[in-house]
Parts: sequence; structure tokens; C-alpha cells
Amino acid sequence: MSILQHNGAAIICMAGKNCVAIAADTRFGLQQQTVACDFEKVFKMSDRMFVGLAGLATDVQTLRNTLKFKLALYELREERVMKPEAFSALLSHMLYEKRFGPYFVEPVVCGLKDDGSPFLCGMDLIGAPVYTDDYVVSGTCTPNLNGMCESMWRPDMAPDELFETISQCLLASVDRDALSGWGAVVHVITPQGITSKSLKGRMD
Repeated sequence: MSILQHNGAAIICMAGKNCVAIAADTRFGLQQQTVACDFEKVFKMSDRMFVGLAGLATDVQTLRNTLKFKLALYELREERVMKPEAFSALLSHMLYEKRFGPYFVEPVVCGLKDDGSPFLCGMDLIGAPVYTDDYVVSGTCTPNLNGMCESMWRPDMAPDELFETISQCLLASVDRDALSGWGAVVHVITPQGITSKSLKGRMD
């Protein structure tokens, strides 16, 4: 088993019409053994941007703290909020910098650009980015997530429809993956603000 699959994770970013959503499961496990159901994998970086970190739990927390520090340093020096495009470039650089002893995480970044359009980006553990305008997934049940999103995603969804779609995609996918699930959290970002909701998942 890959070290990336040791703790289990399932994360989706999905684009709507002038809105974007990110959803993640909350299971923390040691391979097949479930330890907790409230582990945070998605982190708010600004009022218009989130990052999701799937992979080894210790590296998830280390990278999250390092990103928060670099983000605060940037805002102090530049006196402005970092844009999602700049943030994904920073994250990609940080991961590639450690390529010979990498962080075992596969991040996804989602946010709103200045014009209100969605920004989605996914990376591997050494920071090779992929940019998309529909959805991006990460974690141990990537094939399931890809299949569900491919069949359910539609362009120009409103925030409520986007929430329903991303929730159903995540819950249906983790049912077929023993390493993820056990509850989920969904954040929907719109120009007006952020809506966060918790979902109940199967616990068996």
C-alpha cells in the first residue's frame, strides 16, 4: 500500500456559475482501522480560497501550518490578499522544493478569481499542477470520485445545486472505499461569502 493511502481521504473541488465548492470526508484512519471521524483535510486560506490536502496526516498538518505562515508573511509584506493563482504557484513551488524528500500529500486548490469565475487546481506530491474548469479530485477513491463527478457535473450550476451535486458525488464515492468516508464537510464559496455544512455518512 502507498504511504499516500495510509490514512485515507476523499476530496472534490467543483465549479459552478460564479461559485465554487470543495468537499472532503472526515475519517482519520490507520489503514483499515478508524481512529477518528473529525479530522480536518480542507483549510480556509482566505475569504475566497480553500486548499484540500489528501495524504499522510502528519504531512497534511505540517504543510497546512507552513502555508498559513507563508500566506501571513505575504499579506504582511504585500498588504493584499493572495489570489488563488498565486497561491497555487506558491504551493507548487513548495512541493517541488522538497522533491527528494517530499510531503506525502496531493493538494487541491479552489477559489474565486477577481472577476468571480472559479479557479480549480490539483497537484501531485511534487507539485505538478493541473488546471481545470469543471472539477478536480484527490484521495484514495479517485476512480470513484472521477466517475461520479463525470456523470453528475453540469456547467453553470447555482450554489444550492452545486452543494447538492458535490455532496451526492462524495457520499456515493466513499461508500465504495474502505479508507475514506465516515462523515463529510462541504464549503461553497460565492462572491457574497462562504457556506459550510457537515454531512452524515455511513459508519459501517
